[in-house]
Amino acid sequence: MRGVMMYAPGDVRVEDRPMPSILEPTDAIIKVAATCICGSDLWPYRGLEPLAAVPQPMGHEYVGVVETVGDQVTSVRQGDFVVGSFVASDNTCEICRSGYQSRCIHNVMMGSIGTQAEYARIPLADGTLVATPAYPADDLIAPLLAASDVLGTGWYAAVAAQAGPGRTIAVVGDGAVGLCAILAARQLGAERIIAFSRHPERQALARAFGATDIVEERGDEGAAKVRELTNGYGAHGTAEAVGTQLSMSQAIQSTRPGGYVGYVGVSHGVELRGIDLFFRSVHLHGGPAPVRHFLPTLIKLIGDRSIDPGRVFDVTLPLEDAAEGYRAMDERRAIKVMLTL
Repeated sequence: MRGVMMYAPGDVRVEDRPMPSILEPTDAIIKVAATCICGSDLWPYRGLEPLAAVPQPMGHEYVGVVETVGDQVTSVRQGDFVVGSFVASDNTCEICRSGYQSRCIHNVMMGSIGTQAEYARIPLADGTLVATPAYPADDLIAPLLAASDVLGTGWYAAVAAQAGPGRTIAVVGDGAVGLCAILAARQLGAERIIAFSRHPERQALARAFGATDIVEERGDEGAAKVRELTNGYGAHGTAEAVGTQLSMSQAIQSTRPGGYVGYVGVSHGVELRGIDLFFRSVHLHGGPAPVRHFLPTLIKLIGDRSIDPGRVFDVTLPLEDAAEGYRAMDERRAIKVMLTL
């Protein structure tokens, strides 16, 4: 089969990979219908994060059709169209039952398997995959693919930021996750959503997803603007979807005392001074999103056409052109690239 491999920063190739097979009775093999490039894939692409292997299989977002299942798999069967999380989980351990499947005691990071490929082995299939009620219409493939990571992650950020009726939510980051956090905050009933963005195309999509205000300033100036827009208080909650020192500080400073910061950007070089955090009096909650927890709800909303997170995919390329997709995202010519098979 064909799959994407990264050999070094900036060196992405599509080449023949071995067909996956059932290794454990809890596995499933899927034929991937669509996959995509994640903002987190850009960290090793830019040389800011070491490769786990050389070459490294790439990708952790996927939708597809079940080809075969192991002897112990009961919740999905051959022919089902499925959506899965970027973290495989058993969905039965104590951590999973508390709603944090991404931290399952038996978790497997799907990036270690690589789903930017024609086929993929899904460990812990019963706890990881959710079948759609029927084979989806073509225009629902992209929204369902978004649910595999960026929508679920943005949703988690909005939930962690306590988005709800009567609340003002700020969102730091105008990539796919940040945009999905805006969509989620609106769906959860937030009254006002302040989006940080300097890019006209992303600003337009932010407004389409529910943003009421756009702030172009960053850092302390950006946080000051949020306080200005909220009569000096700051947002009730802030979703942080970048993962840098500047973005985390900006999120904390944008949030009123007693407010909530939902941080889902993969942290790189982020350090928090205890005394500063002490006097901000904010709640911090985040980490890898428990996408599996939200998947049934998200699949229903997408199937009902209540939401369309697929709009974050502004570039679609065949799998064979994955290297161009990485370049487009690295150069910010694309918000998110979907790869078709």
